[in-house]
Amino acid sequence: MSETVSRHRSEAPKTLNFAVITCSTSRYREYVETGRVNDPSGDLIVQVLKENRHKVTLRKMVTDDKEMIQKAITRALRSRKVDVILISGGTGISPKDVTIEAVQPLLDKELPGFGEIFRILSYQKIGSAAILTRSMAGVSGRKAIFCLPGSPQSVDLALKEIILPEIGHIIMHARG
Repeated sequence: MSETVSRHRSEAPKTLNFAVITCSTSRYREYVETGRVNDPSGDLIVQVLKENRHKVTLRKMVTDDKEMIQKAITRALRSRKVDVILISGGTGISPKDVTIEAVQPLLDKELPGFGEIFRILSYQKIGSAAILTRSMAGVSGRKAIFCLPGSPQSVDLALKEIILPEIGHIIMHARG
């Protein structure tokens, strides 16, 4: 690791506030019908963040609807209690997967390296099926946004191998 990266990491914030948004029509429908939240990936995100001394200040479940997703993201972007937005689900290639289409217009800058590295690491675990994810990240205002697949394995990989090691560094630069 370069001296500059080491210095930046040491100067970066150590504890951040996260919004966790799950995009899943089936899980949203189940929640509306039963009142019970069945969100293994969202639960895993919360657990891993807490284990790493971060806070979850907003958690929301939405259906695979572009406007509903954008509304949830906009709420998180406007909150002074949110530094990072993690979105799980809707990054595939089926017609109902619209998370990327919802997020891209809200970004000031994309971080293409996130998706590239995520797909490389996924390829090492699951093989060529890794090309089916459109996972991406970017910055909007002074906040980072990450779009992750809906599977717990993908969430775990992205958080532990990419996001958590760099998130303080990313936010430090986003804040300028």
